[in-house]
Amino acid sequence: MQKTILLNYLTVENISKSYGELTLFENMSFSVHKDEKIAFVAKNGTGKTSILNILSGDDEPDTGTITYRNDIAISFLPQDPKLDPSLTVEETIFASENPILKVILNYEHALLNPENEEVYQKAFDAMEQYQAWDFETQYKQILFKLKLEDLNQKVSTLSGGQKKRLSLANALINKPDLLILDEPTNHLDLEMIEWLEGFFAKENITLFMVTHDRYFLERVCNEIIELDEGQLYSYKGNYSYYLEKREARIEQTEVETGKAKQLFKKELEWIRRQPKARTTKSKSRIDDFQDIKHRASQRRNDHEVQLELNMERLGNKIIELHKVSKSFKDKVILNNFSYMFQSGERMGIIGKNGTGKTTFLNLLTQHSKPDAGKVITGETVKFGYYTQDGIAIKPEQKVIDVIREYGDYIPLKKGRQISAQQLLERFLFSRKKQYDFVEKLSGGERKRLYLCTVLIQNPNFLILDEPTNDLDIVTLNVLENFLLDFPGCVIVVSHDRYFMDKVVDHLLVFRGDGIIEDFPGNYTDFRVYEDSQPVVSNTSEDKKEKNTWKKTETNTLSYNEEKELKNIESKLKSLAFDKKELENKFNNSELSQEAILKLSETLQKIIDDMETKEERWFELSSKLDN
Repeated sequence: MQKTILLNYLTVENISKSYGELTLFENMSFSVHKDEKIAFVAKNGTGKTSILNILSGDDEPDTGTITYRNDIAISFLPQDPKLDPSLTVEETIFASENPILKVILNYEHALLNPENEEVYQKAFDAMEQYQAWDFETQYKQILFKLKLEDLNQKVSTLSGGQKKRLSLANALINKPDLLILDEPTNHLDLEMIEWLEGFFAKENITLFMVTHDRYFLERVCNEIIELDEGQLYSYKGNYSYYLEKREARIEQTEVETGKAKQLFKKELEWIRRQPKARTTKSKSRIDDFQDIKHRASQRRNDHEVQLELNMERLGNKIIELHKVSKSFKDKVILNNFSYMFQSGERMGIIGKNGTGKTTFLNLLTQHSKPDAGKVITGETVKFGYYTQDGIAIKPEQKVIDVIREYGDYIPLKKGRQISAQQLLERFLFSRKKQYDFVEKLSGGERKRLYLCTVLIQNPNFLILDEPTNDLDIVTLNVLENFLLDFPGCVIVVSHDRYFMDKVVDHLLVFRGDGIIEDFPGNYTDFRVYEDSQPVVSNTSEDKKEKNTWKKTETNTLSYNEEKELKNIESKLKSLAFDKKELENKFNNSELSQEAILKLSETLQKIIDDMETKEERWFELSSKLDN
């Protein structure tokens, strides 16, 4: 059997990077081969962007080497692309180093001198070889998909998100052998992300990327490299495979650490019994003791963000919108829109960029006024508004100072309180990190600190506008669990489909032109519904008739009952997963009687909860069958 030889594109050998006393990583080595689609996963502040900058040549490692294959084309998508502001969108495409552009230019010159048949034939053959005839169609299609239809728009007038999308378009159009991406899904709406997934599935591009989008990881990547506690681990599979194998690795490490601790106790007793004069054999055992001590003292730095908010109860009146309209010149955002928020509501907001999602949030929080209609806010409502702007950085302000602006102690439930330092530790900022300047934090660390300042004000109505940008997967999981237990109202605007699926019960779908539809389910439910609908023309009449999930003659459920049914189905899936996970823990032969009793009590609570929800599910479902 012939062995497949992998074509090596990139080799990283023993690279290290430090900033002053902060060591990001040491002696890191890995490689990228043809057709691999690799995601690099690590906690915020551990050097993900630094590694990408080193790979792109914008930075250099303190030690080690980076080696690229000589004959490959490479493109790099940074977080903040540097584009020539004087060029238009189309001129930016033609200013790139794409070899096809040179072929087209040579062909155009040959057309000006048709008498030179040899030059013309050579140029024509090159057009055939590079398939350059359809280049204009291809780049216009990509720009259209990324909502950059105005080819004559100057780069200087583009928003930050548009510049990121233009830089992405340039990288895709160039069709490099190796594409290095820093958070490619940031500034893309859900439709663009799904298109990009399809693009990578069909194109022969080798990828090395940093992304927190877990569905993107699942559907695009075939390998995940994780930097954890200073060590690199490689997983040859997608995100699901990575989670499974990572959990097994951590459990194995904990078992080995437990064994090392037992051995350490025995060796410590031996050390204490020995006389001062040592034999060669005993000295060797002492040296081994130091290694055992190191292994026994290993512990994971997997703190969880836990915050028991001292939240004020919401009254009966929360937020009411009565026939609200809002436009910007000819662009209609809301048109005679009415809605009443219910206690404990968990709403997701989706829609293409520019359809008015952030404007809607600003109307709710009174940061913007409607053109017509009323927005009435209940007296007990206390907003926590996480905006895309992030935290305002003050010169030479330290992390601890940001929190102390809200007080040295923060009140929690049942009359308890927590110090500013303890609070920051719960948000994964070590005591040492708390005295760093805010301006030195990574993008993800700043977002985590900003999230901390929003939550510690004890809001009972949380509004999160793109909260997942730049947060690492560890922090995202923690935030999701926090929101699942949050008793107040939650509104989330996010392009992170995994996040939306986990935390929201229903969606407001912003279609544009003032058309807003209420869908009773999460994002995956919505995609299944949308994909099941026949393709219709995009006229305004069709849009008005498209909302067919609302009550029909054969559906006798009220709107709130529809929401409840969807919510129960989602919760039953989650409970079934929790039940299976808990049952697996009983397989551990080292469990104490106390631990078994505690697990049994938790399992019984889950079973009782499932039975209660199943009874209600049958009750609601029977109405649909009538």
